[in-house]
Amino acid sequence: MKTGTVLAALCVVGLTMPAMAGPREDILQGYASAAKSADAGFTGFDAARGKTLYGQQNTASAESPSCASCHSASPLEPGKTRAGKIIDPMAVSATPDRYTDAAKVEKWFGRNCNTVLGRDCTAVEKGDFITYLSSL
Repeated sequence: MKTGTVLAALCVVGLTMPAMAGPREDILQGYASAAKSADAGFTGFDAARGKTLYGQQNTASAESPSCASCHSASPLEPGKTRAGKIIDPMAVSATPDRYTDAAKVEKWFGRNCNTVLGRDCTAVEKGDFITYLSSL
């Protein structure tokens, strides 16, 4: 799914849905809307699938075979880029402002999904991922 499509879905959701608890929930609602558009059988996000995605070993990149390669095995701990720059923990409990800026969320999913998976993440994968990291 292209960034523009997801951002458009987020805008439409913002116009048609009642206010939710905050920006992260709005982003998740946008992904849910996109997921339902792609698959009428979509029933919701799953933290267990998000956890699997986070730890999954991929072959698209020898330097970044999983999310944990840079972000650490525990999303509660800081990670480190290949250049040595510290990355704040991925878990919302450790970094409360994570996944609250739609443009930033799409930017990083765009970069990281392509680097690790060799493709764009689906709306379901993005929602599962955020749901998992919000549960910690």
